[in-house]
Amino acid sequence: MSSALWEEHLPFMKAAIEEAQKAEAIREVPIGAVVVLGDEIIGRGHNVRETTRDPLAHAELIAIKQASERLDAWRLLNCRLYVTLEPCPMCAGAIVQARISQVVFGTSDPKAGCAGTLMNLLQEDRFNHRVDVIGGVMQQECGTMLTQFFRKLRGKE
Repeated sequence: MSSALWEEHLPFMKAAIEEAQKAEAIREVPIGAVVVLGDEIIGRGHNVRETTRDPLAHAELIAIKQASERLDAWRLLNCRLYVTLEPCPMCAGAIVQARISQVVFGTSDPKAGCAGTLMNLLQEDRFNHRVDVIGGVMQQECGTMLTQFFRKLRGKE
């Protein structure tokens, strides 16, 4: 990918990182997401599973729901989702169901990543929709945020 194309993703990944910082501020795993249509953020979300005691309260699902409400549609055609951590199977399924065009993620998830690490649900040929995937945008920042969070949680910092 050319540096100019890479650069266009940075403001939106920075917005996803801001969402992740909101999660961290309330002692949630720092994962953030934004949904973008054109050059406008139409949905934002950060992890609130512990706060809400809701296993569905992932950053991606919250951002998708907000974007759908904003557009008054469940199909998020021509939208891009930026997320700090590679989507899990649940979020990857929601992304496909919402017909999101592209996912840009920061760091891979070796335990649950379904955008190419463990499997690639976003580009599964048997589904009726496939999503363009770009990984590694601001990987260092996204990965470091998660690593530091878990070190603090385990009392190793």
